[in-house]
Amino acid sequence: MLFCAAFLVGCVHAGSIPATAGGHTAPLDSLPETGTFSIIAYDTATGEWGGAVQSRVFSVGNGVLSAEAGVGVVATQAVVDVSYGPQALALLRQGKSAAEVVKYVWDHDPNPDTARWAKTGRQFAVVDAKGNVAAYTGPTAPTAAGDKQGAHVTAQGNTLADKAVPDSMVAAFNRASGHLALRLLAGIEAGQAAGGDKRGKQSAAMLIVKKCGGVWLHNDVVLRLQVDDSPEPIVELRRLVEKAPLPPRTVTNAQNDPSCR
Repeated sequence: MLFCAAFLVGCVHAGSIPATAGGHTAPLDSLPETGTFSIIAYDTATGEWGGAVQSRVFSVGNGVLSAEAGVGVVATQAVVDVSYGPQALALLRQGKSAAEVVKYVWDHDPNPDTARWAKTGRQFAVVDAKGNVAAYTGPTAPTAAGDKQGAHVTAQGNTLADKAVPDSMVAAFNRASGHLALRLLAGIEAGQAAGGDKRGKQSAAMLIVKKCGGVWLHNDVVLRLQVDDSPEPIVELRRLVEKAPLPPRTVTNAQNDPSCR
């Protein structure tokens, strides 16, 4: 199983006041700002699951994307509970559909911090093993917020400059051709062009998995990239994707290894 590590929240000693990303001071009980747009999808031609994300927060890839080859891909953002990722993958492993997973995880959220981190602010999307998609955008997710689904793809965003961002992402993904990485890139590039995170840009990430789809033996990670702090994170992510040894969509390296099928 593969999932990205939990989003880091710094500890503050009593009496200290942390600085926010904009250089302002924040109250002692504040939590890190959110604001993210992401796209997750399944490629029926290659059997790859993947996602891409951009945000005006540091190292957004540490909290949003989770994926497992043969199982599915998940994005959790807005008022983030990173446990949604591994919870969702565990349910997908049991054969539950994307819609069932979204409903179950949210319904069983104990809502431990209703004052600052309420579950009605969560944004959560899933693509399952068959490519079915589902998403939830809570009524108190940071505005503007919304999601858009297409065949085997879902885009979602919050703290957006324009609510049309997810629609633009799905449309661009569907227009694009080539490897899943390039189609996901087209999606977040379109999201940024449509307004993106209204606070600006800082980090981006991409995760793509497939059974034995990576280099080396028995490696399910086709691509895992993070741009943690950059004035142009999507531009840098594209540079990394174009540098990566991406296989053609018609090629699999699992054909001669039964354990990889």
